[in-house]
Amino acid sequence: MILKLSFLSLVLSINLFAISVLVAKEAINFEEKIDSKKVQIKNVSEIGKSCIPLKLSQLQNEEYISTHYINKNTIICIKDVKKYENETVIFNFGGVKIEKRGKIIYENSDFIRIKNLDGSIEQIYKDGRIK
Repeated sequence: MILKLSFLSLVLSINLFAISVLVAKEAINFEEKIDSKKVQIKNVSEIGKSCIPLKLSQLQNEEYISTHYINKNTIICIKDVKKYENETVIFNFGGVKIEKRGKIIYENSDFIRIKNLDGSIEQIYKDGRIK
């Protein structure tokens, strides 16, 4: 009887010391938007020292993208994600609109300079030519 009670108390105490974290249900690509459909909540007994787990409430209140490739069944930490910022430039060439990821560095009446996400600088003329 005592053995049964000690086993029951051990099983119940395991869940008391568990930490609730978000785990990727499927692999998440680099700079992919993290959706609540792609993660699940799991209880784990311990996590790494450098990992501060992302909470579901944070994920629901703000939009996040991954900073690197995240494998399936991996705990999602705050250092693995960053807040989503819309960094796109839209060019309107009459009836054609082109959307490009990057930031405008310089603009005049002839061309626009854009800094791409990889750090390269691209110059696009307003008549559609790319230098």
